[in-house]
Amino acid sequence: MSSTTKPGGGAGGIGGAGGASTALLTDHYELTMLSSALRDGTGERDCVFEVFARSLPAGRRYGVVAGVDRLLDALADFRFTDAELTQLRETGVVADDTLDWLAGYRFTGDIDGYPEGELYFPGSPILTVRGTFAESILLETLTLSILNHDSAIASAAARMSAAANGRPIIEMGGRRTHESAAVAAARAAYLGGFATTSNLEAGRRHGIPTRGTVAHAFMLLHDSEEEAFRAQIERMGTDTTLLVDTYDITQGIETAVRVAGPELGAIRIDSGDVGVLARQAREQLDKLGATDTRIVVSGDLDEHAIAALRAEPVDAYGVGTSVVTGSGAPTAGMVYKLVEVQGRPVAKRSEHKASRGGRKSAVRRHKPTGTALEEVVHPTAHPPEPHPDDRELHLALLRAGQPVSDLPTLEDARHRLRRALVSLPWEGLKLSGGDPAIPTTFL
Repeated sequence: MSSTTKPGGGAGGIGGAGGASTALLTDHYELTMLSSALRDGTGERDCVFEVFARSLPAGRRYGVVAGVDRLLDALADFRFTDAELTQLRETGVVADDTLDWLAGYRFTGDIDGYPEGELYFPGSPILTVRGTFAESILLETLTLSILNHDSAIASAAARMSAAANGRPIIEMGGRRTHESAAVAAARAAYLGGFATTSNLEAGRRHGIPTRGTVAHAFMLLHDSEEEAFRAQIERMGTDTTLLVDTYDITQGIETAVRVAGPELGAIRIDSGDVGVLARQAREQLDKLGATDTRIVVSGDLDEHAIAALRAEPVDAYGVGTSVVTGSGAPTAGMVYKLVEVQGRPVAKRSEHKASRGGRKSAVRRHKPTGTALEEVVHPTAHPPEPHPDDRELHLALLRAGQPVSDLPTLEDARHRLRRALVSLPWEGLKLSGGDPAIPTTFL
């Protein structure tokens, strides 16, 4: 059901998350709104909230939905236990009558949304939450926290993967972000097309392949580069990746092949002008007979640096800081807005932050060849006249607070993203700034 792999190897879903409460991963004003709405009776009104992005980050032509599965797991643990209720009571956040209501809190509404790995554009109704105001307003901060982070990482990773043009990328940014964010970022990067991660907790929790060999500290620990190489090969075999730029790269490559033989798996270059160094390394490796030895490069790479290396003899990339920070766009800029009350459309009208009222769904319209033409956002109750190549974008996620059966897995999301990117017009895949890859039409 869930794509998450929990500690111990079991598959965990929303009903089996069983973790610490997530109820206080929220903002103070969510509870003060709740308290006031409960008092005047409006808290029980049926409402629809919608998650969308008004625009894409600067320079981006598409976004990638990620974090939906993590959100569903987090909602399973959105419970106010004695510990949370005590904290709220002692700090005076809400009165006793609200605490009594929170003690029995369960989200009993419905959630629909774009599945993970789907593309989104400005105005796409990425997530729709239906329930009472009281039970739905509490989910705003948690929802945005997860979706904004994970979608930003997945969007950056997708751009990097496209720039790599089929060459694998390892995510190695755990030391450049918060330890919990590192696990989520590794998952989002894998969804976005990365091949592996260096983060072992991400491997355990999400079933992502992990990779890693040695750092410069290991090289410096030994009395010589040759000694370090021999120690690594004795433990890991000749198919390992040797780090050759601790001292002199040319000498490092010569030593690496002499120690491992021409069957050496790979070398890694982590500094300098990696394009020039990769060309020189390839020439030297070939002369030494190591024609199948791969070249891995790392060191402050982003999608633009990867694209610039496309013509170089690079076999794989290691990316850290840029991917876990969204490569300059650390948030997707999504918002959670009330769009319907008791079946009546409502909308914020303020300049620059306007929203469109009413519950909405979306279809993506394509040419017969499969190329995407536009995102059509429409009132859910009034779908457009169907075209033969339309694709519905919303997926049922929760019904009456319970997950639907057979939710997509993380591997499903990776495949969905690949298919979606192939469907974009060619210019929509450019790394340069410009209009969204396809327009959004509102009916």
